[in-house]
Parts: sequence; structure tokens; C-alpha cells
Amino acid sequence: MAHVSDLIAQDIGAYLKQHEHKSLLRFITCGSVDDGKSTLIGRLLYESKMLFEDQLAALEADSKKVGTQGGDLDFALLVDGLAAEREQGITIDVAYRFFSTDRRKFIVADTPGHEQYTRNMVTGASTADLAIILVDARHGVQTQTRRHSFLVSLIGIKRVVVAINKMDLVGYSEATFRRILDDYRAFAAQLGLEDIVAIPMSALKGDNITSQSEQMGWYHGPTLMGYLETVEVDQKRRLKGPFRLPVQWVNRPNLDFRGFAGTIASGVIEPGAAIRVQPSGRTSTIKRIVTADGDLPRAIAGQSVTLVLEDEVDISRGDVISHKDTPAEVADQFEATLVWMQDEPMMPGRAYLMKIGTRTVTATVTDIKHKVNVNTLEHLAAKQLALNEIAVVKLGIDRPIAFDPYESVRETGGFILIDRISNATIGAGMLRFALRRSHNIHMQHVDVDKATRGAMKGQKPCVLWFTGLSGAGKSTLANQLEKRLNALGRHTYLLDGDNVRHGLNKDLGFTEADRVENIRRVAEVAKLMVDAGLIVLTAFISPFRSERRMARGLLEDGEFIEIFVDTPIAVAEERDPKGLYKKARRGEIKNFTGIDSPYEAPENAEIRIDTSGRNIEQTVDEMMQRLRDLGILIDA
Repeated sequence: MAHVSDLIAQDIGAYLKQHEHKSLLRFITCGSVDDGKSTLIGRLLYESKMLFEDQLAALEADSKKVGTQGGDLDFALLVDGLAAEREQGITIDVAYRFFSTDRRKFIVADTPGHEQYTRNMVTGASTADLAIILVDARHGVQTQTRRHSFLVSLIGIKRVVVAINKMDLVGYSEATFRRILDDYRAFAAQLGLEDIVAIPMSALKGDNITSQSEQMGWYHGPTLMGYLETVEVDQKRRLKGPFRLPVQWVNRPNLDFRGFAGTIASGVIEPGAAIRVQPSGRTSTIKRIVTADGDLPRAIAGQSVTLVLEDEVDISRGDVISHKDTPAEVADQFEATLVWMQDEPMMPGRAYLMKIGTRTVTATVTDIKHKVNVNTLEHLAAKQLALNEIAVVKLGIDRPIAFDPYESVRETGGFILIDRISNATIGAGMLRFALRRSHNIHMQHVDVDKATRGAMKGQKPCVLWFTGLSGAGKSTLANQLEKRLNALGRHTYLLDGDNVRHGLNKDLGFTEADRVENIRRVAEVAKLMVDAGLIVLTAFISPFRSERRMARGLLEDGEFIEIFVDTPIAVAEERDPKGLYKKARRGEIKNFTGIDSPYEAPENAEIRIDTSGRNIEQTVDEMMQRLRDLGILIDA
């Protein structure tokens, strides 16, 4: 076997111990068709000497028989094992390979390049710590390069190697390398991919794979193997997370022993720790941590253990054991990102099986908020999903489950959808947040309804939803409009950042996920206030069309009035009343709308206002007249 160490001959026990304690890096290779993914992995296996002599002999024979290199070694044949793959020269299924060096162990997944096999790519990426995205130097960034980069960011892989391959076919041109890298970085910036290392290479010739290429003296970065051996593995992520153990099996070998077995998804646990079982909410204390090798004083993420509790607690397969002070959430309705993997389209309302962790439930996609164009990242309206399409959906299940947002704990936030008839996996997704916090919610009939409350106040309840960039003038306009409405005797309430983020939403930050949740909560509060008969004004950036559509969807037709304060960013930045743009430009504020986070302008707002160079009284007069035209204001 190839990976040779002097310790093997000198002290096999010491070698095995050293090998056991090497760190493990899981990574994937992906990119467009014929970018050289299989050739690259074959080269890595060859260079790391992880091949038996009979494998080398078979490779030489196959290279002469079906190879594409004129009798030279065709390294792709080491990975493309299916007959159809060899015939077509493409990768169809995900191929996993193991290899090691003196410094580290590796598991690599060779994922398909064809769009029709995107589902296989998602499977390979789900457990990876790093992605190698190959780009053919002759063709540059392609559709599948963008698609796979989007999926990599979606699944939560933070580290990306852009392997610009086949440099030998472009004369090892530095200008070509720089152009492709600039194109890729421009797209990656939209995805939030920041930890990017670009390496020019030739997988076939071995340039910059394990040793520096003599043909590319202008490149001074690491070789691919050098980078893979030294890149930091994010093993601490799961250790720092909240303790989660999805129960796989209730271990009851005899009357005197009852434990709950599973693999720790995240966090650390010790005997004596207080725990909470979810979704039931029952609590207890860890008595013992049992393994085949004896009891442990401490267990960490990735270990398979059996927990014995101090109390007799009813726990079943699929329950989640959490630390008492940081429990998982429990819900039965969610917003999720879904990748559809079946030829038959996904239709809202159909029932599927959903497997999350060790629990299987019945799930229904209740609504498609939008699907994503992976080339432009544009949000598109959709009534169904076709094969390989990606969408943000609302998901309802038949019972409450314990979960975490996928960004927090992959193992309790990722799920698959299964066809109830064929048992085929037809979708994979990531839970983002709960749409309903309680599983015991029922609508209570009331005699005093929204129409009655509105009539009592002599007005039509509605939401006046101001949206626009920071500094556009939303709060100023909303405040002046509310004063004008109050002068007419209208009953109003203004929701803005000051009275929401200092109370209801003080636990939220300004990441995209937090902004989505911020607007969701504001929309729910506004809905309740409309039900109370009020005219509600909201002044939030609300940068995403999908969230504004969600807010609109909570209300009846005619109750949601979108007011787009369409002030150019140059004007808004010049005003900068709170100095936020200056801080964002200096990098002191991340995810700032208009700078490093996008703003999706309304497409069909009921009212559009540009405040640059406008008199505020005239602007409010125009809004009042527009509200009359829309039937919101009816003069007595």
C-alpha cells in the first residue's frame, strides 16, 4: 500500500496510534462537466501512494483500453467506477474515496457535474468541511460553477478552494487565471463566501498538486495538497454548540438497565448535568455515560454513547436530549430551504415523509415563498418545483418536533423528504426558523371581530408598510403621516426599530436570518393590530421581497399597502443621520443593506415616493391622496 511511513517497519503499534490521532478532513470536488474532478482525485490518490500494485496495473490496462490520454495514465478511471461513467466520461453518482498523508486523513466525495445530478452533489456536500470547486481554464465560470457554489453556501460550507484546472491547455497564462478568479470572486461575494483560496493547476500533469509547478513561476501560493494538509478543520464548531443527542435506540438489555443511545450531534455532556427531553419538555439529570469501553467522565460531539438518567423518564426514538438551560426549539411549522430531487414536480399540499435526525414524521409544503435562480440569485415566484430547483418554503408537519436552525446545528436542522409510496428520497432541506412556536394553538371564535372594531373607530384597518434603504426617510414620513391621520381622528400605531428592536426583537442581530425573523415578527404583530381595528404603520428596511410577500400574505386583500421610499443610495448615504453608512464603509458593521447586503426593491408597490429634494408636507399630501384613491381613507 502506498502511503508509506518508516514507523510501519519500525513500530507498527506506534504507527497505528499516530494514524488514529490524525485529524480528518472531509471535502468535496464539484464544478461543471469535464472540469477534471475525477482526474484530480485520481491524481491525489496516486500522489499520496494510496494504491495497491494490482490497482496500478488495472489502471494502466484500463487507460490503454478506455482511457482518454493516448495510453498515458487516465487518473479519472480510478474514480469513475460505473460503466456508464466510463463510456460517457462523466461522473453520475457520488464516489467517496479515502486517503491519508503523514499529517492528515481525508475523505473526498467526487460529485457529479451535470445539472440533472445536482441532487447527488447535495448528498456529497452534506457532511463536508471544505469544497474544491474546479473551473476549466478554457471556459471560465460556468452555470454549474455558480450552481454548485450556491449549494455549497446553502449547505453551510465556509471554506472553498477554487481550483482553476487545465492551465496547461491555456499556456499556463497568469492573465487567464486572474480573469477567472475575478469573475468567481464577484459571484461568490453575493453568496457570502469569503474564505476562498485559488490555485492554478493541471490535475493531469500534476502542476501545483503536491509540488510547485515550474511552469507557473508567477504563482506563489500553496499547492493543493499543502493547503489540504494545513487548513484548519472546524472541529470546534460542534463542540461549542448546544448539547444535542437525537435518541436512536432505547437500550434495555435487562430489568436493571435502561439507557438512551445515540450519537452526540453537538456540544459536551458530563454526569450530573441537567437535561431536558424534547418535545415532551421533561427534565432529569445524567447519571452515567456508558460506552462499550466503559463509563466516560465526559462525552463530546461525534461520540456514540448511551445516557443513563437519574429518573424514569418516558423517552422514545426520535426524541432529542438537550441541556436543560439551552434546549432545542419545538414547533410543527417552519420556514425551510428545499432542494427538489425528483423528476415529478413538487406541489404544495402534498404529503411526504420527513426524516430529521432519528425521527420520521409526515410533512406538507404549505407554500412556496420563492424559488432561487442560482445564476442571478434572483427570487422568483413559483407554484411548483421541478427537478433540482431550490426554493424557500413553508413546511408543516403532523406533530411537534425538536429542532435547531440549520445554521446552528446541522444534524437537528437538516432533513430529507421521502416519497410515501416508493420510499425514494425526493428532497433535502434546511430548517431556518419556526413559523409557529406552540403545537397547541387553536383559533377561538369571537363575536367582536376586525370589522366590528374598525367600524367602531370609523376606519378601514390596514398596514401601511414603509420599505427602503437606511436613511431613505421611512421613519420621518411614517411619523408625519401618522400625525396627519391622528388629526383626522384615525386610530393608529407606528412600529419601527426603536420600539421593536429594544423589546420584542432585542434578541435578534442583523444577519440575513435575523432580518427575516425580525420582519416575520413585525408582520405578525401588525396583523394582530389590524385585527384590533387599527391603521398600522411600519418603518423597516425589510430588504427582501420574500419577507414583504410573507407579510402581505398574512392579511386580507386590500389590507397591505406597500409604500416604497425610493431614495437613491447616494442621497441616503449623504444624509446618514446615524453615521451607519460610514461605519459600514469602514467595515465596522457587517450585513449592512446597500453596502454588503442586498436590497430587493418592490416590483409593484401601491405607493412609490422619492424623498430626494422633496418637501415633506407635499409628500405627505400625495400619500394621503393615494390612500383615498385606494379606499383606505373615506372622508366623513
